[in-house]
Amino acid sequence: MSTESMSDRREHIRSISVTALSALFGVGAAFASVAITGDMAPAEAATDTRALLLVLGAILAQFVLFDFTSIYGEDEFGVKHYLFITFMTFSFWFVVWGILLTTEAMA
Repeated sequence: MSTESMSDRREHIRSISVTALSALFGVGAAFASVAITGDMAPAEAATDTRALLLVLGAILAQFVLFDFTSIYGEDEFGVKHYLFITFMTFSFWFVVWGILLTTEAMA
């Protein structure tokens, strides 16, 4: 018999889906950043502000998506959640984009 209640299972599924979406948005923003800065040298592309604006747009799009789908209740979505989504998306974008620029994989 499972000791896990239905709300615990729902919480777990919600946190997995939020983490997965943040990771996918970060990786997608990294590939889009490479596509935008594909004609530049890696050192020049790393200083391009369009890529940073793209990841900021991906972060904001998630806030709208989570608000629209009501994954979080009205009173549950707080500063901690905003910081988590921002950190995860930015981290994945930074690492994947750095790897793509270093290896010049998209050139």
